[in-house]
Amino acid sequence: MKKKLNLLIFSGDYDKAIAALVIANSARELGVDVTIFLGFWGILLVRDPKADAPDDKSLYEKMFAFMTPKGIEDLPLSKMNFSGFGKEMLKAMMKDDEAPTVTAFLKGAIKKGVKFYGCKLSVEIMGFKKEELLPEVEIIEAKDYLKDALDSDMQLFI
Repeated sequence: MKKKLNLLIFSGDYDKAIAALVIANSARELGVDVTIFLGFWGILLVRDPKADAPDDKSLYEKMFAFMTPKGIEDLPLSKMNFSGFGKEMLKAMMKDDEAPTVTAFLKGAIKKGVKFYGCKLSVEIMGFKKEELLPEVEIIEAKDYLKDALDSDMQLFI
């Protein structure tokens, strides 16, 4: 029987995104089915940096969209961000070690068939629209996530 991993990503931090995507890619390389459920700040991992916000947003939604990171590369570090300097140091160290970028990890996960689910309530509350997210993201309700998690061999919360 095939194994299944379910990741619940609640964080919108660059380093936590790397950790989650390393785990997802590694699990897929082992033949494990992987689903990622993104809630609240986790949605920012799959925000499409090329997508423009629709005009039909409320003032709060427009302000929120403007103030939040637009895509995975814009995420801050969870610790020692130092107005972005800490993140630039981390990226330089990753480059020195020839480690893939967080974008490469995300593209790898998509290519390997990791399923990405956005929390419907989180997307609505944060004022995002489906067209602002990567096309691979499916919007589902929490109960659908729970069904998926209950069928998984392992669940991780990041």
